[in-house]
Amino acid sequence: MTAMIYPTTNPAMAEQMVVARGEGPYIFDKQGKQYLEGMAGLWCTALGYGNEEVIEVAERQMRELSFSHMFGGKTHASAIELADKLAAMVPIQDGRVFLGNSGSDANDTLLKLIRYHAEASGQPNRFKVIAREQGYHGVTLAAAALTAIPTNHAHFQLPFEALGVLRTGSAHYYRGANEGETEADFVARRAEELEALILAEGPDTIAAMIAEPVSGAGGVIVPPKGYFEAIQTVLDRYGIWLWDDEVICGFGRLGTDFGANKVGMRPQMMTLAKALSSAYVPVSAAIVQGDIADCINASAEAVGVFGHGYTYSGHPLGCAVASKVIDIYVRDQIFDHAARVGEYLQTQLATFSDHPLVGEVAGVGMIGALELVADKDSKRPFDGMKVSQFCAKAAEQNGLIVRPLGGNRIAVCPPLIIDRQHVDELVEKLGAALNLTSDWVTAEKLI
Repeated sequence: MTAMIYPTTNPAMAEQMVVARGEGPYIFDKQGKQYLEGMAGLWCTALGYGNEEVIEVAERQMRELSFSHMFGGKTHASAIELADKLAAMVPIQDGRVFLGNSGSDANDTLLKLIRYHAEASGQPNRFKVIAREQGYHGVTLAAAALTAIPTNHAHFQLPFEALGVLRTGSAHYYRGANEGETEADFVARRAEELEALILAEGPDTIAAMIAEPVSGAGGVIVPPKGYFEAIQTVLDRYGIWLWDDEVICGFGRLGTDFGANKVGMRPQMMTLAKALSSAYVPVSAAIVQGDIADCINASAEAVGVFGHGYTYSGHPLGCAVASKVIDIYVRDQIFDHAARVGEYLQTQLATFSDHPLVGEVAGVGMIGALELVADKDSKRPFDGMKVSQFCAKAAEQNGLIVRPLGGNRIAVCPPLIIDRQHVDELVEKLGAALNLTSDWVTAEKLI
């Protein structure tokens, strides 16, 4: 073991694989074994590994301007280009862009901007944020409080109440529906529950609701038809902003430019990261509607400074790479490609619905998940995550990377550049892993 403290890892299970290199949609360990990267790293390597165009841009930027901060009036061309490019793309009116380093810090930034705006607009008590069960929004102190996954909360003593974090139900119909409840009834109930929460807390104390178009780390939860339209109606009724966390869904993952445009969201705030640079270098963006930014800017001018920013905000390397990656997405019609191949991926994943261990198959575009259950008819779950962890390890031994999630769900999220042959490889290897898992579950008498 090295001196490393590893992120999101069981310390007793660290250093099980040393990744040596990547090429296209594959990674290779230090022994030279090849794996289809069925998770695009951590939902992020949209263009796969080793894209020479991106590497060339990174090298050129490093030689021309390796670093420049953006404090006190300084800026540079790469940051301006990226901010303007993003503002022109996003489904936000007169969008204004703050650049950072990760999805976590982007969400942290927006939580701070909400509080800044509350003071600047003369509504100091309007800083609360509604977050959903099973949502994932990062791991900084504030972002972890917005997140609703138990392992991200354990022992951290997160200040939920002080941060004004409220919680409402998830969009997971399979696990959240009452007996006999249709999807339409489920959607209506979730909207009613949201409105009841708003009224109980006081609408004038709530600034925003944060939501992913499709929840990623919370289980790949695809909202039922009409869900966001119903939620948006409630939020609009009380002047509450919709905060769209696009860290996983942005840039083609759902087969559209942004997840909001796939699921019917009309946000006033957005966060972007991961596929923004195809994960080649760290970069993120927090984006707000123009009137929000104008209010903040007016107050900051009166104070004499906007007192928020990171050393690496708008880092030239991150901006140059992200700008090039976006150009490649547009030039090569990557979003359309993801929609076509994603349709095939979803068709193939759906075949697992007949597997004796699979209770739900969920997905849209190039993201999906299987929930492994002890009994399909009753939806009886397995305890803990041992079954999904076994399945993921079996897939890895067969040359496929997938991710076990809470609730014994197996996630897939391959690079957007894959073709149908890669989908066939993914499904074949995942099927073999499921069969091995079924044999193990039987031998261990877990059913």
